[in-house]
Amino acid sequence: MVRLPLPVISVGNLTWGGNGKTPMVEFLARWLADTGISPLILTRGYGGSDEAKMLQRHLCGTSVKIGVGANRAATAHSLLEQHGYMNLCGSTCSERLLSHEKVKNHSNSGPIGAAILDDGMQVGFALTHVCELFIFGRQHLSLWRDLEIVMVNAMMPWGNGQLLPLGPLREPLTALNRADIIVIHHADLVVKHDIKALESTIREVEKVLPVFFTKMAPSHFLKVGNTSSRIPLKVVANKTVLCVSGIGFADSFIQRIEEDIDMIRARLQELESKFAAKPIVIVTEKDYDRAPDVLESLKPFDALVLCCNLQILAHKGSTEDSFKRSSSSI
Repeated sequence: MVRLPLPVISVGNLTWGGNGKTPMVEFLARWLADTGISPLILTRGYGGSDEAKMLQRHLCGTSVKIGVGANRAATAHSLLEQHGYMNLCGSTCSERLLSHEKVKNHSNSGPIGAAILDDGMQVGFALTHVCELFIFGRQHLSLWRDLEIVMVNAMMPWGNGQLLPLGPLREPLTALNRADIIVIHHADLVVKHDIKALESTIREVEKVLPVFFTKMAPSHFLKVGNTSSRIPLKVVANKTVLCVSGIGFADSFIQRIEEDIDMIRARLQELESKFAAKPIVIVTEKDYDRAPDVLESLKPFDALVLCCNLQILAHKGSTEDSFKRSSSSI
């Protein structure tokens, strides 16, 4: 196992799709950058690198660096040599992270102060860990983690409870005892009883683990073909919309929308006739990054890309500030 000369935060998940892993990576990166610690995001770049594209777009103009590559140890060392690094472990790091003052200079030229692993929790029984260790016939060593954050999708936390390939679990639930923090994502979209049951399951594995709750909050739209645009949410007020999404299924969205484009167009024409107004197609950012050219073929109908930010919910004493205090232990 390789240990980098700076703190490493891992953001992982036990099941496929919809866990809020990449939004959490962005949240952490922005927080670190705002406190003057230039972070390096390390992502494998699978599935067409849609996560990397979204992160680069959102974090443009900040001190965040993004490294894409299956061998993340090699990617990290390359970027550390290029930009330099500063080790802020211990009290100095905690003081910066817990400071409420934001730095004014977001220059991208500064040395790296921390690394964030996108999709880092993949060991034990995970098939994807096998892919990480043996790629192109070369053995890749895992990176040491100083903080392990595990994301759980409140809407479908464990699926059928089976490991791959029989179910969506990458690892058994006992893997939660390796985590330092558990985050229940989409907590706003399920009833309180389900949240309580989910917490109970987590506590059966790890009794004292800090648990936090998050949601995705819409911020604005992008226009298909113009990712520099920033359209307010109110643009769809009183409009007819058709939502199309394939999040959680890396390649299926591309294949399905290419196969079903005529069906989508027919549905749009049906809506136009029914409501006497041209409907608007809405897709998620991840889906757009997977198939930007395909969506252009929906013209003359407009297509908008919904952008969202992760927010930490106040629940049972857990707040954004307490999450940051727990995460500052790096």
